[in-house]
Amino acid sequence: QVQLVESGGGLVQAGGSLRLSCAASGRAFSSYAMGWFRQAPGKQREFVAPISWTGGYTYYADSVKGRFTISRDNAKNTVYLQMNNLKPEDTAVYYCAARPYGLGYSRPAEYDYWGQGTQVTVSS
Repeated sequence: QVQLVESGGGLVQAGGSLRLSCAASGRAFSSYAMGWFRQAPGKQREFVAPISWTGGYTYYADSVKGRFTISRDNAKNTVYLQMNNLKPEDTAVYYCAARPYGLGYSRPAEYDYWGQGTQVTVSS
């Protein structure tokens, strides 16, 4: 069992930056693949980026490529999402998710555990 708690969301102007954190509790965090997703009002949950359990494999949704960076610190049981050059269309609740092992997955159904989400609002 893994419990996930996101933090770091907030209100930022377009062009600004935020760093989201997802702290995990429970056993064997280093053996879990992690992912970030987001959901805007009235829209389906959208894939943002995954990271493999080793941290060596990542990829990004086209909408965030070149602006967002996912990383993990297994010693701190934490995964991060650095978000730069934020745009109003990035406004959403951001969720982290976890599943045992694997390289990285883009579908919500492939993850077993979810955090409660953190709100990111980007003003124009």
